[in-house]
Amino acid sequence: MAAQQPLAAATLMDNQAEPADRWILVVAAGLLSFVAMLDMNVVNLALTDISASLHVSAGVAQWATLGYQLPLVALLLPAGRWLDQVGTRSALLLAVSCFAACSVLASLAPWAGWLIAARLLQGAFGAVLFVLMPVLAATSVRPESRGRAMSIPATLGPLGAVTGPVIGGLLLDHFGWRAVFLIKLPVCLAAVLIVRRYAPRRGRLRPPDRASLGDAALIGAAVAAVLLALTLAPEAPLWLLLALPAAPLVLVWLRRPGGRPVAEVLRAAGNVGVNASVLALAAGFAACHYLLAQHLRGPGGESATATALTMLAFPLGMVLAGRVGGRLADRWGARPTALTGAAVTTLGLALLVPLDTGWSAADIAWRLALAGVGMGLNGGPTQALVMTASPPGKLATAGSAVQLARSLGFAFGPALAGAAALAGDRATTGTRAGIALAALVAATAVALLALHRRPRT
Repeated sequence: MAAQQPLAAATLMDNQAEPADRWILVVAAGLLSFVAMLDMNVVNLALTDISASLHVSAGVAQWATLGYQLPLVALLLPAGRWLDQVGTRSALLLAVSCFAACSVLASLAPWAGWLIAARLLQGAFGAVLFVLMPVLAATSVRPESRGRAMSIPATLGPLGAVTGPVIGGLLLDHFGWRAVFLIKLPVCLAAVLIVRRYAPRRGRLRPPDRASLGDAALIGAAVAAVLLALTLAPEAPLWLLLALPAAPLVLVWLRRPGGRPVAEVLRAAGNVGVNASVLALAAGFAACHYLLAQHLRGPGGESATATALTMLAFPLGMVLAGRVGGRLADRWGARPTALTGAAVTTLGLALLVPLDTGWSAADIAWRLALAGVGMGLNGGPTQALVMTASPPGKLATAGSAVQLARSLGFAFGPALAGAAALAGDRATTGTRAGIALAALVAATAVALLALHRRPRT
């Protein structure tokens, strides 16, 4: 074991020997980031159609989304440990191909059980993609270009998350719910072709060990408990007690060998606060995004397409600022750029708190665009902070930790928004309360980044 070089470290040394940057692989990482995050949100608008078509309740239909998110979150950290020891190219080709195949299976589902099973499998392969994307981007360029490289998947990932409703609305209005699972296939095909042509052939696949599977079970059970508690709490607050087992499950995992590398990465890099800021910013945005979509689609509200076009303001702002964020991080430093981006996002969310039924689409859109600019400035520099400070041989583990933080934020955000909306009428007071909570959560990301200090070498 001691004689084996982890793949991530070997790839980094190879990059030092090869002066040429392979930006085409960074593009592939961005495409995969886009499609993986798009899948977490594109199904949300289709749940009503799925419920009616498959003749199931809304609660059962919701598992078309939860069935993807649960294995994704549960497997992120075990996948990071596994990918530190196997070939990046072969793992990418396997994960992308199976991810696309699961999309086809989901689109053909004749009943709900089939659909949920396909989504569970897709979430497992999605976890591998989430870990590999930052590793592929970080190891394809020289260290001095890493800020710009990391900004591409860090921008395109959330872009996929927020354009999901846009794409979903257009597909639902014209082709039906099955089409939302097929939209990802061209992107997956393009990524496969790029990886097959340009990725270096190193390492082989090997099955994960039993300890990794045990880690996945503990993390998955903890996350499932919290998600179920937040999902059921709007009906009866006592359901929040369901989240209590999450803490002991996490403690058990931290005492296992699987939890120790993650703790080592967080301690050595001094990036506990950075990962927490990623979670907070993603949760704040996801909560606000969910509430705005419900507000616009309410009784007598906008169509799915019109709502989607209004929500498009956020990804447009993020795309415009994403490249700028990477360049600023390379020139002035990752932490100041990430901090500025978090502050701008928080400001954009705070300006949405006075939301009123008399607001036009433009009133909502420019505030969303401002929040998107902040996310674009924050994404790449934050990822660069974590990946650059990773200990030798732990690059994939560091990437999986920050991806887990972001995925948890996107998963918990809507549940938090629904619980906060109980403060009043969902269309007015409750929605404002939820957005105010979202802005407050995002503000904690600003505080965490402001307090972050790189440990001395």
